[in-house]
Amino acid sequence: MYFIRRVRRLGALLIAVCGLTGAFAGIGPAAFAQIPPDPFERTGPAAQVAPAVHVTVAGGLPGWQVAIIAIAAAVVTSVAAVVIDRARAARLVAPAR
Repeated sequence: MYFIRRVRRLGALLIAVCGLTGAFAGIGPAAFAQIPPDPFERTGPAAQVAPAVHVTVAGGLPGWQVAIIAIAAAVVTSVAAVVIDRARAARLVAPAR
């Protein structure tokens, strides 16, 4: 029994370390991102300032598709819960009277 507890704790520790490593690996590249300076850029008072460019992202899912996905996920989850509950109930042995 003691061995099983140690294995569970070790597994939980490994999962936590892997999760933290994955989180920091995802954040790291964005934190060090920078635009290298252009060697041919004109400097001084005669340099013109480039206008700011705003990129508009187009696309994504419409609201009705998101709603259908959420409803389908809820239905699948509830059906799975009912099936699992009935399977557990069927495995239980009725007490003797």
